[in-house]
Amino acid sequence: MLFLSSLLFLLFTISAAVDTITTDKVIRDNDTLVSTGEIETPLTDTTGVLRVNSMGVLLLLNGNNTLIWSSNSSLSVTNINIVAKLLDSGNLFVHDNMNSSTDQDTIWQNFDYPTDTLLSGMKFGKDFITMRNRCLTSWKSLDDPSPCLYVSYWDTNGYPQAF
Repeated sequence: MLFLSSLLFLLFTISAAVDTITTDKVIRDNDTLVSTGEIETPLTDTTGVLRVNSMGVLLLLNGNNTLIWSSNSSLSVTNINIVAKLLDSGNLFVHDNMNSSTDQDTIWQNFDYPTDTLLSGMKFGKDFITMRNRCLTSWKSLDDPSPCLYVSYWDTNGYPQAF
């Protein structure tokens, strides 16, 4: 029993996670971020970089600094302390670290954009303000995470139905 306890303790002390990205701190190479996102052109090498710019937009760049993917921040913000933070729930969100006190201050969050997995707290269905229909889309194959033809969504025409 003592052996198992000390092994469990070692596992907890060895693993450490970086959960915050700033304009000065990026995720690269050996750091890990698990997400397929809405990437139709996946990163194919190990030299990618995930960063957040001063406007609150997440950028995924390959080793040549070519843009692979970016978030679509809808706010025009300047001269603030932008931070991207990964919560225990799995939600990666971008906010102003200096002036943010509530979730209402979120500039962008991945829970607004479900892909192939629905986690507790994610938004699903139609947003009647933006008219965006949040849906789940399967992978093309086990090795190819790009979107396939199989989609699960709420049909809001008439009585709401799930397809």
